Amino acid sequence: MSKRTASPRQLSSGSDRVFEGLILTLAAVIVLVFVLSVYQLGTESWPALQKFGLNFFTSRVWNPVTGEFGAAAMIAGTLVTSLAALAISVPLAIASALFVAEYAPKWLANPVGYLIELLAAVPSVVYGLWALFVIAPILGKWQTNYFTSPENLQTLTRCTELWNKNQTSLECFFVPSSAAGRGLALAVIILTVMILPYTASVARDVIRLVPQDQREAMYALGATKWEVISRAILPYARAGIMGGVILALGRALGETLAVAMVIGDSQDILKSIWGNASTMASVIANQFGDAQETLHRSSVVTLGLSLFFLSVVVNYVARLIIARLTPKGIQ
Repeated sequence: MSKRTASPRQLSSGSDRVFEGLILTLAAVIVLVFVLSVYQLGTESWPALQKFGLNFFTSRVWNPVTGEFGAAAMIAGTLVTSLAALAISVPLAIASALFVAEYAPKWLANPVGYLIELLAAVPSVVYGLWALFVIAPILGKWQTNYFTSPENLQTLTRCTELWNKNQTSLECFFVPSSAAGRGLALAVIILTVMILPYTASVARDVIRLVPQDQREAMYALGATKWEVISRAILPYARAGIMGGVILALGRALGETLAVAMVIGDSQDILKSIWGNASTMASVIANQFGDAQETLHRSSVVTLGLSLFFLSVVVNYVARLIIARLTPKGIQ
C-alpha cells in the first residue's frame, strides 16, 4: 500500500502558518521592547515627575547642589541645534543629490555618492575631535576679533547688560558671548555635517527612481533642465526626500558624544548661539554616571524619557507628512 504524500497546497499552508507565527512573534517582541522601555524609564523618572510635575519641563533651573531640576534650557538647546542643523543641511543634501543623480557623469557620480555616504560611517568621537582641533580655533579667532573691534563695543556692552539679567534679544542672540570657540554654534556646524549624508543618500535614491518617461515628456514639451527638475522630479520624489529629512532630524535629536564634546555643557538659559549650552542627550551623557542622589538620577532619566517621546512624536508626524506628500497611486 503506497504512502500518501502531502499536496503542495498543504505544504504551502503549513509553511505559511510557520512564517505567520514567526512574523507575529517578532512583531510582538518589538512591541514588548517598546512597552518595557517606557515602563522602565517611567519608573526611574517617577521621583522627579512626582516632585516637580510639569514644572520640570518649564523651569530653567538645573542645580544638583540645591536639588532643583528643570529641563527648559536643555529642551531649547536640543530643538535649536537640531532644527538649525537641519535648515543648513537639507538644501546642501538636496543639491548634492541632484548633482549626483541628474548632472554628474557616471564616472564622477559614483565616487561622489560614495564619499557622501562615507560621512555617515565616521564615528561621532572623530567628528567631535575634528570640531575641537580644527573648527573651534577658527571660530575662537573670529570671536576674538569681534571682541577687540571698536565698532562692536556698543553692541557688546548692551548685550552684556541683558545677559547679566538672564535676558537676550534677537540682535544679541547672534553676538558672540565668549571667545572659546566651543558652544552652540560649533554643535550646529558639526551636526550639519553628521546628518547631511542621511538626507542626501535617500534623496539621491528616490530621485533616481523617478520614471524616465516623466523626464522625456517634459523635455518633449520644450522644458529646460531646471523645469524638469522642479516640475517633474522633485514633486514626484518629495515624499521620499521628506523621509530622509525626518531620518536626519532623528539623528540630530539623539546625537550625544560629538555634541557633548563641543557644546560647552551649560544648563543656563540660551542667550547667544555662540555661547555654551546643552542638549538633553549631552546632559545624559555628562551627568548620568555622576548622578548619585536619587532625585538627580531620576531627573537625568526623565530627560531620556522626554527624548524618547520626542522621537516618537517626530516619527508619527513624519508619517503623516509623508502620507500627505506621496503622489496618488504610489503607496
